[in-house]
Amino acid sequence: MSKIEWEIKKFQQFSVDELFEVLKLRVGVFVVEQQCAYLELDECDRHPETRHLSGRNEGGQLIAYARLLPPGLRYPEVNIGRFVVKAEWRKQGVAHQLLQEALKKISRCWPKAPTRISAQDYLQAFYERHGFLRVSEVYLEDGIPHVEMLKES
Repeated sequence: MSKIEWEIKKFQQFSVDELFEVLKLRVGVFVVEQQCAYLELDECDRHPETRHLSGRNEGGQLIAYARLLPPGLRYPEVNIGRFVVKAEWRKQGVAHQLLQEALKKISRCWPKAPTRISAQDYLQAFYERHGFLRVSEVYLEDGIPHVEMLKES
């Protein structure tokens, strides 16, 4: 496993190239790979309190990303969304590292705030390993079964 460099930024701190890389990764996975035609970009990206967590390999390639929304924007709790690992980096522990980094950043940015996610149903056990509990029935989001999960601070 190569070392991953983690960086957190607000939307306004992205260079044009960094923003392009993030959007390319998100659209490539959520729209193309998962075949979901939906509005991938929303105003939450540009919200002044939203944080964008990026992970790059030793060569500087973007391999992982998550969007952290402040309490009250999507849910009363903090929200982790747009959680993605580049296909060739999956099943190597990168997703676990990404989630651990996201939870660390959340504890610094919004201390004591619980975190809610809308997780793809098949990933429920993955999130449970990190302290999330399922709090909803299965529902369809963009044609994919999801569950809401909550982690207390």
